Parts: sequence; structure tokens; C-alpha cells
Amino acid sequence: MDRIRKRIVSFDLDMTLLDHKTWKITESALKALEILRKDNVIVIASGRNMDLPLSVGYRDQLQPDAVIHMNGTRVVAEGKTLYEHTMDKKLLKRLLAFGKERGIALGVTMENGDYYTAPEEVERIDVLRWGETSRHFEDPMKLLELPVRTLAYIGGPDRVRELEEHFPECKFFMFAGKTGADVVENEASKAEGLKRLCEYYRMDLSQTVAFGDSMNDFEIVSRAGIGIAMGNSVEELKAAADYVTDPIDRDGVWNACRHFGWI
Repeated sequence: MDRIRKRIVSFDLDMTLLDHKTWKITESALKALEILRKDNVIVIASGRNMDLPLSVGYRDQLQPDAVIHMNGTRVVAEGKTLYEHTMDKKLLKRLLAFGKERGIALGVTMENGDYYTAPEEVERIDVLRWGETSRHFEDPMKLLELPVRTLAYIGGPDRVRELEEHFPECKFFMFAGKTGADVVENEASKAEGLKRLCEYYRMDLSQTVAFGDSMNDFEIVSRAGIGIAMGNSVEELKAAADYVTDPIDRDGVWNACRHFGWI
């Protein structure tokens, strides 16, 4: 924290920095981050646990100063854990029971396996998205003995409405590809994680920038000093943003930084 920082710049990972067509972080975004990190705090704000094997390679490549994991339920800065929250066990039990009863895929992937209700639905969506599936399913009820921060719903928008009706204490942020959603308790969000980083770095929220593309970015893009929606974003996020840049595959991050004069 010895460098003079002008602002906190937060980036969603999937389809903001990481292009799902190639499963690589775009070269222009990497170039932009290298320039920005000289006098800004670089943050990755993701629905993922960025410490898990499928994500840690991207985290290490990006070398952020701070990470907002799992939609704000864990916040780490300079290697220090600033905040952790685990899902209420009674709520978790109700969600899993509902998923099993209704055939709705709810669960989470951890280092030792995939804990989901309706595993056949998870495999079906995997094949639709990637052409294959290679899951190692475990009993989802074992999650009641583990520290669970958020869940994932795998499936289309139709079952999300059903979940929202039965669980008003949760938010269901649809993925941009409409093949699932993050399941988060109402009090958690990337925006709350950003506020915690402002306290740590002694900056005002007006000194923050947030890039995103999906509905789990809605709150952070709405509340940041400057909220930027990717050109490939969902329409609701574009409407909430201060600026809409180009899509990920047309150098959206780089072009936005040029537009605002940061690079």
C-alpha cells in the first residue's frame, strides 16, 4: 500500500476479462491492466471462488491487489482476509431440499467434487455449453457440514422465477448466457465487497470504477463511481451503467480505459 493510488478499478472475470469463446483473458485487457496497476488498485470481483483450481490460474495471471470472491461473501486485499460470510444453514437445507424435491439443480463445486441436486440437469447443461461433461458428483446434503458461501443454480430462466417465489431472502443472478444463476443471500453483493475495499484503502466510493457484463454485476456497476457495462452485457446492466463500452472480443476494457483517459 506504499504506492499512490488514484482509484480502485474492479473487473468481473467471465465475459469481461475472460472470453468464453477462447477461455483466455483478452490480450488488450491484459495490456490495460498492466498500465492501470501502476497507479490504481486492481480488483477482481467474481461470482467464482478465485482460489479454486479452475480459477486460480486466471487469478495468478491477473495478479490483482484484491479479490471479491463469490459475489462479496469473501473479500481479500494484499493477502489479508477482510471479510467472510457463510450461508445460513437452515436456508441452505431448505434450498437443497427444494432442489431435490423439484428436480432443480442447486449446489456448488468445491475442490473435492460437485455437490448438486439434480446432477443429470447439470450434465445436460454442460453438454449444451461445452459439448462434454466431466463432473465428480457428491451427495449435496454434505454441504450442510461444509462452509458454503453461495450456491449455483444450473438451468434456464424458467426455474429461476420458481426459486425467487419460494426464497425471497435470496438473489438469483442469471449468468449472461442464461444457463444458470448465482444464488446469494440478500445482504451479500460485489458492491458491499467494494465498500469494504474502500475502507481498507481509505478511498471514497466516488474513486471506484467497476466493469461487468452480468446481473451479478448490477449492484457494483450501479454504485461505483463509474460503472462500465461491456458491449456484450445483459440489457439491464447497460441501462444501469454510466458507460457502455465495446464487447469483450472488440477490446471493450481497453477502449473504455482509453475513453476515460486512464491509458
